[in-house]
Amino acid sequence: MDIMDLKKICKDIRKDIINMTADAGSGHPGGSLSAVELLAALFYTQMRVDPKNPDMEDRDRFVLSKGHAAPCYYAVLGEMGFFDKAEFKNFRQLHSILQGHPDAKKVPGIDASTGSLGQGVSIAVGMALGAKAQKKDIKVYALLGDGELQEGQVWEACMAAANYRLDNLTIIIDNNGLQIDGSNDQVMALGDLHSKFKAFGFNVLELPDGNNLEEVLAAYSISTMEGKPKCILAHTVKGSGISFMENQVGWHGKAPDENERQQALKELEVS
Repeated sequence: MDIMDLKKICKDIRKDIINMTADAGSGHPGGSLSAVELLAALFYTQMRVDPKNPDMEDRDRFVLSKGHAAPCYYAVLGEMGFFDKAEFKNFRQLHSILQGHPDAKKVPGIDASTGSLGQGVSIAVGMALGAKAQKKDIKVYALLGDGELQEGQVWEACMAAANYRLDNLTIIIDNNGLQIDGSNDQVMALGDLHSKFKAFGFNVLELPDGNNLEEVLAAYSISTMEGKPKCILAHTVKGSGISFMENQVGWHGKAPDENERQQALKELEVS
């Protein structure tokens, strides 16, 4: 896909995130906006999926381990045509398919229901292990938040991934430095993540700017090392693309009001 086309899609995804959370009056815009380039590049250029056949048996799999970033996930799937974008208006409404966290039983294109932090990466490891056992050429991807790495289950899953030589698994860390209660360093410092994932047996690629499409695409294009799971450690900006949301912890789980919605949409139009 042409880089300019993909940049336009990223802008549309950001508009969708703003509108979904503003319409619902709730949601998580900050960590959804930081993941836009990571998810858009993944789904549009890397994954073997088919919006017309979302349950295709040998499709690649994706797990949104940071399930609260569902607005970004829904925006990507909607823009790709997995479901009618009119559903965006129903985000977080009773009986809607688009709940606050992804529901695999309701939404075409979603492979795992997630929301409890730390669990999604274990699901992804299981998927990758299953594909290996069945000798299927299926790639599995999981997106984690950095605050989520404070969960011990993440590291157990990573040990398993290395132990079983899951070179069909890629985990992507949305490292925006902020979580619901403040900065990661204030809550529980994560230390040297590059060295940690390397020590846990991963081939680690670190991106200085995970909101730069060129960097993201280059990282995805690097082949995995035989017998090693892959970790893309992407330094991102919470609220990326909206000036008054960027690097502001308060936008972790707060929806924009109507004035803020219009300001955000105006910024996206001129960017």
